[in-house]
Amino acid sequence: MKQTERVSVTPEAVAVIRQLKQEHGELMFHQSGGCCDGSQPMCFEKGEFIVGSNDVYLGDIEGCGFFMSSDQFEYWKHTQLTIDIVPGRGASFSLEIPLGLRFITRSRLFTDDELPNLKEVVTGEEYLELHNI
Repeated sequence: MKQTERVSVTPEAVAVIRQLKQEHGELMFHQSGGCCDGSQPMCFEKGEFIVGSNDVYLGDIEGCGFFMSSDQFEYWKHTQLTIDIVPGRGASFSLEIPLGLRFITRSRLFTDDELPNLKEVVTGEEYLELHNI
C-alpha cells in the first residue's frame, strides 16, 4: 500500500524551486514557527539552516528536504502540508523573497484512510546520519 506523503508542493511552487535551484544549487526547506510572516516555509541553500534532534524531517518536495521543529510538528502532525507560492514579500531570509514571491503553507486534515499509511518521520539528526551529512 502506498504511503501518504506528509508534505506536497503545487506546480507553481515547483517552477520557483527549479528556478532557485538553478541559481543556488541544492535547497532545503524549514517550516518556520514564528508569528505572522515568520510562520512561512523558508527556503535555504542546503545546509545553510542547521537541523538537529529538535527538528523533524517530513519528506522531500522537488528533491528538497522539508523540516519543521518537533514542537510545531505536534501541532501539524494530523495535516498534510502543501507548499504553494504567492506574490508578495515576506519578512524573512528565504531565497524566493528577492523574486517578489513567497512560499506559503496550505494544510488539510488527513482522512481516516490516510492516517494508517502516513510516511514515517525522523529527527533532523537522524536524517543527517541517514544521508551521511
